[in-house]
Parts: sequence; C-alpha cells; structure tokens
Amino acid sequence: MGTVFGVDNKGAYIDVGGKTTAFCPTGELSLNHVSRATDVISPDTVKEFVVIRDEQAGNLIVSLKRIELELAWGRLTQLMEEDAIVSGQVVATNRGGLIVEVENIRGFCPGSQLPRRVASFEELMDEQLSFKITEVDEERQRLMLSARAAAATENPVNFAIGDVVEGIVTSVKPYGAFVEIGGGVSGLLHISQISHDRILNVDKVLADGDKIKVMILSQDKERGRVALCTKKLEPTPGDMLRDPALVYEKAEEMAAVFKERVAAAEAAARAEDGSQ
Repeated sequence: MGTVFGVDNKGAYIDVGGKTTAFCPTGELSLNHVSRATDVISPDTVKEFVVIRDEQAGNLIVSLKRIELELAWGRLTQLMEEDAIVSGQVVATNRGGLIVEVENIRGFCPGSQLPRRVASFEELMDEQLSFKITEVDEERQRLMLSARAAAATENPVNFAIGDVVEGIVTSVKPYGAFVEIGGGVSGLLHISQISHDRILNVDKVLADGDKIKVMILSQDKERGRVALCTKKLEPTPGDMLRDPALVYEKAEEMAAVFKERVAAAEAAARAEDGSQ
C-alpha cells in the first residue's frame, strides 16, 4: 500500500513507508492504454500496488496493471462458468478469425464460431459483438470466444426432429459439411448422413456456398450443436449423388414419411411399456 506524492510523464512516484520509494511507470498504471500518467492517477492517491522489480538502492518498481490483469482473468473465468454473454470489440483479424477485446483482455473467435458467413473478417473490424466464453487459460494467456453460441442464446431457434430447413454450406471438411440454417445456428451434416451410398470425398458432393435442404436429426441447445441429414430425404438410395435437385424437391414429402415412422415406433414402444 502506498501514497502517490508525484506524477510526471514517466509515471507515478509512491511513498510506501520508511526510506523506500516506489515508482509505477505509465505503462503499468492501467490495463487500458495510458498516454499521460495524470489521466489516471494524481498526487495523494492511496492505492495497493504489486512489486514487479526491486531496483538498487531499495527503490521498487510497482504496478497497478498487474493487479487489474489478475482481476480481469478472474472475472472472465466467472463469466465462463456462468455461461454469460459478454460484449467485445473486434480490434484485429487474421486468417482464422477475429481478435476481440473483452474486459481489456484480447481473445480469439474462430471464423467457424461466427453466427453468419462473411465475405471477409475485415467487415467486422471495430464492431461491438456478443460472445460466449469457451476457454479461459490465464497461464497460457488464452481466451477463446464464440459469437455463434451467443447468437443461439439471444435468438433461440427450436427445431423438432424431422423438420426440413434450407441452409447454406459454410465449410466442407473430410468428415462432413457445416451448414448455416438460420438464427445464428449452424449444424453438421456428417459424411455418413449425406447419402445411403458410400461417400469417400465430401467435396465431390458439396461445396462452400451450396444452398441445400436438410433434415434435423437432433439439437443440443446447451452445446449449440445440431445434427443434420439428407440421407433420409433421398427418394431412392444414392439420389444425393445422382440428382440432388430431386432430393430437395421431395424433401418435405420424405420427411413426412420419416416422422410417421418415428411416431409409429414411439407409439409401439409406449404400448409395450404399458403391457409390461
């Protein structure tokens, strides 16, 4: 604990008792960018500082920034545990996604965790967006964010098994394709759920930007995951490979048949439980 007795362009001078004098450089006065020390601290201010270096002659180099930094990581951990939605500003971009400042800490939101497709991440520069925190690692200085999870909470979309929705393929992977189906929700069309026929390469069937119809297999709201299917929409096994336009044309009809089968199976299961 010390009392500020002087402030200049270099920083603040602190009386910490006895013959020891402490100095807090301007860059260590706050987590925020500080141009002038007088903008954030003034003489006679009493504060708690943390010692970061012990200079010769008993002079201490201290910091307020380090204390604020520890508190900020603690707040982020709490916000993640509460599954809270936080606001953050996009301050930079790279090939993988967005660099976002939350609670004065820089975090990363991968492009796959955006609620909508963008032509370039640069479109979102300086925007204030909503995020959920998916990982906090103070030791590694790692903060991971998801705008998609926040959007799914702010604009909940409820799907039922067997619903047919239109979507846009946003990413093709060896194991399947991610499809944006509206409301900030993206689902996975697994390679095994594309067609009854065997598929070796997803990119031979689907491409980024394709508009398709898919059926909802399941929805995990807590984890923000939706499983999709086109296999059960095929009028004839293999149609997704031979004639996908036919699959989309008959999608609602085939989905209705699927729902009838599910309802019949559930009714039979209830009847069997009642007879036992």
